[in-house]
Amino acid sequence: MIIFGAGPIGLLCCAVSQAFGASRVTIVDAVDSRLEFAETFGANETYKMEAGSPETNAAKLLAKANLGTGTDVVIDATGAEPCISCGISSLKRGGVFVQAGLGNPNITFPIGQICDKEAVLKGSFRYGPGDYKLAIELLDSKRVRLDSLITHEFAFTEAEQAFRNVAGKNGIKSIIYGPNIAKVMAEGTAEGVSASNPKS
Repeated sequence: MIIFGAGPIGLLCCAVSQAFGASRVTIVDAVDSRLEFAETFGANETYKMEAGSPETNAAKLLAKANLGTGTDVVIDATGAEPCISCGISSLKRGGVFVQAGLGNPNITFPIGQICDKEAVLKGSFRYGPGDYKLAIELLDSKRVRLDSLITHEFAFTEAEQAFRNVAGKNGIKSIIYGPNIAKVMAEGTAEGVSASNPKS
């Protein structure tokens, strides 16, 4: 399996895939620090996207991951056109491509390759019936762990800096604590909001 994107969505796709039995997961990204983190979070292999064509990147990716003519499953968690094209080029005949990340709603898409490979294209709406219950079960059973995804913490007064941090692709997940966090933490019910890049 190949997952494009080493942000929170891609990393969680990696963890959930392994929880459901994926034997080998390769994560692709363009940011070195995120690829390094992916290796500590469970990725068996990483690949850094290069400036070349999607087809050239796909050939190098498959060679590095020792995947021969292609992989069974690709999940794109970026929404980026080059990643989507590279992902479809990386599929083996009859493979499955899942679009999980959201980017530009209108892109140039290699539909001919989907047809030639008789591949399956699936969309993902993120939250379907039973998903919340399943997520809680995965966390409760410790088959998926989230602690290490939180790489930065900010006070409420530092919210702007938190969003700049995310936009600069620093770390993985940033937490902004609420305005009364000192009092709330003392009571043992700390609350925070998440600072996320909508394109990560």
